[in-house]
Amino acid sequence: MSSSTTTTTTSTTTFATTGVTTTFPTGVQYGFFFDQSRCVSCTTCETVCKSWNMLAPGPARWLHLFEYETGAFPNVQTIVQWVPCYHCMNPVCIPASNGAMFKEPNYGAVLIDPAQANSVNLRAAWNACPYGAIAFDSDSPTATASKCTMCIDRLEQGYMPACVMACPQRALDFDTVDNLRAKYGNIQQLTDLPDPSIADPSVVFKPLDQPKEIVDYDPAEALAILGSRGTLPPIYTDPSQVTTLSPGQVSRSSLNLKPASVEQLQAATMSDGA
Repeated sequence: MSSSTTTTTTSTTTFATTGVTTTFPTGVQYGFFFDQSRCVSCTTCETVCKSWNMLAPGPARWLHLFEYETGAFPNVQTIVQWVPCYHCMNPVCIPASNGAMFKEPNYGAVLIDPAQANSVNLRAAWNACPYGAIAFDSDSPTATASKCTMCIDRLEQGYMPACVMACPQRALDFDTVDNLRAKYGNIQQLTDLPDPSIADPSVVFKPLDQPKEIVDYDPAEALAILGSRGTLPPIYTDPSQVTTLSPGQVSRSSLNLKPASVEQLQAATMSDGA
């Protein structure tokens, strides 16, 4: 794993947090923390991101909440993946972009260079990015591309990224990668996300907590009760009809991290892109 620290300068930037003002040095790699166990998929972060960055209604979103369901009764689980740009320490999108993207030195943000950007280069960068972080406003080959900027405009004003400050469940945090690792650990991957060795993302995760049985019950007895309709014929006689799912029965049963079209993106994520 590569080091999270670049050359440190003497300049500093003041960040506003909830009730506390902290000074962070520039010239180091910053990143995000996401606690999957606290996220309730409320889409506040997604909405605030679009609002703060004045993104037009539609598919151009700088962070995505991918939601899908795994398992069958009695072991069903809904999974939410919070996926902005992770501003990787080894951003494979940059060499693929033919100069259209660069790594900014003060905070380590991966940005688009508007002077060099074109649809061909940015589509190539999207293909290279394991997280599909670049957003396009349509399926057109000449669609306008944009992406998460780590809210550098807010950082320069002394504010945390908009998504972090807006999260009502406090599932997000932002700091230097070194500080995040010291506070939360070194996990860079969640179930179904790409291998972090591809690009070394500037993120620390807390995985989803394992389900806990709050009310003690017998699943077999529950299935029998669910199938029974008294004097009417039962809904089913074989519990496997409920516990075994056929392909396609659940509309979102796996993570589609890089949808091939706007329609697929809308189907794979929480909001309609408005």
